[in-house]
Amino acid sequence: MQTSLFDYNLPPAFIAQQPAEPRDSSRLLVLYRDSGAIEHRRFSDIGDYLHTGDLLVGNDSRVIPARLHGHKPTGGAVEIFLLRQLDETGIEWECLVRGRGLSEGVEIDLTPNLQSPIPNPQSLRVTIVSVLPSGSRVVTFSSPVRPYLDELGEIPLPPYITEYSGDAERYQTIYSRPEGSVAAPTAGLHFTPELLLELRERGVGWETVTLHVGLDTFRPVTAEVVEEHAIHTEWAGLSARTAKQINETTLAGGRVVAVGTTSVRTLEWGGTGAQGIDPYDTTACPWKRVAAFEGAVNLFIHPGYRYRAVDGLITNFHLPRSSLLMLVSAFVAQSYPADPDAGRRLLLDAYEIAKAEGYRFFSFGDAMLIL
Repeated sequence: MQTSLFDYNLPPAFIAQQPAEPRDSSRLLVLYRDSGAIEHRRFSDIGDYLHTGDLLVGNDSRVIPARLHGHKPTGGAVEIFLLRQLDETGIEWECLVRGRGLSEGVEIDLTPNLQSPIPNPQSLRVTIVSVLPSGSRVVTFSSPVRPYLDELGEIPLPPYITEYSGDAERYQTIYSRPEGSVAAPTAGLHFTPELLLELRERGVGWETVTLHVGLDTFRPVTAEVVEEHAIHTEWAGLSARTAKQINETTLAGGRVVAVGTTSVRTLEWGGTGAQGIDPYDTTACPWKRVAAFEGAVNLFIHPGYRYRAVDGLITNFHLPRSSLLMLVSAFVAQSYPADPDAGRRLLLDAYEIAKAEGYRFFSFGDAMLIL
């Protein structure tokens, strides 16, 4: 399948620069896969589409202050974006860096965040160890960096958000707990404590998984052929308690509704790779069951994939040519087993309707519920 099929035109005016307030006042486009029917609601109405016995599963990973600033001994300014911790101590990381002459051996002194509440922040030094083929760097810090991120780092907003003026906490879900992501699982940004309580009163269950979101999640697919794209690896975990709840929901006839594409990748890995099953072997694992796991996940879901864990999906509107758009297309396509491309066509038609209706796109934008 050609990657160009997942391209679409989006004028910049559609990209949300500010989130809706309150969180659940964002708009909600409801898409029925089997009929293609669409309804327009508010996110606060989502309980009207969920049944007693359904189970929502969100990603509870918390965004770290991954953007750091510093300078070389010559005075040149440097920006460092943490991507992935490479050792147990927190000293060695893979990073993106911005600046001149940032080759192996260069040392960088970090500059404290001006908003830091600490009067005398820790000073750390960064040394570039190697330059990777992707252009990112392996670096070492003079001390483990995690304890000092609050005073040295900034919460990194996506590059297409250029005018946000609010609190950094607004880019975290209300249920975020373990730190580790460099980008938010944005489908969860629409939930409020009041909405979660209302859903619980309706008999809708709530569980969480953890997937620490990497920056590559949002990068466009550059391979001309979808299947040739090399997906990135992220850390994820699905507990035995959550796996049990998911399996019991399925056995009882309830629906497992993933909150966001990161939850999808975690749940579906629990249904495939965690059990030693080839994700694209459509003859394997005819039942729906997930297994607990903890570790690296690199599941690339695109049309042709058969979902084994997820029955419904809450998601935002995604970037053109992104792996996330392909994942959602594959989910819509589950209603059309004889035509894997039907999901892409139906989803992009829904995007055009969303544009015509004035929906807001990407991380701070509006949401979709796909059933």
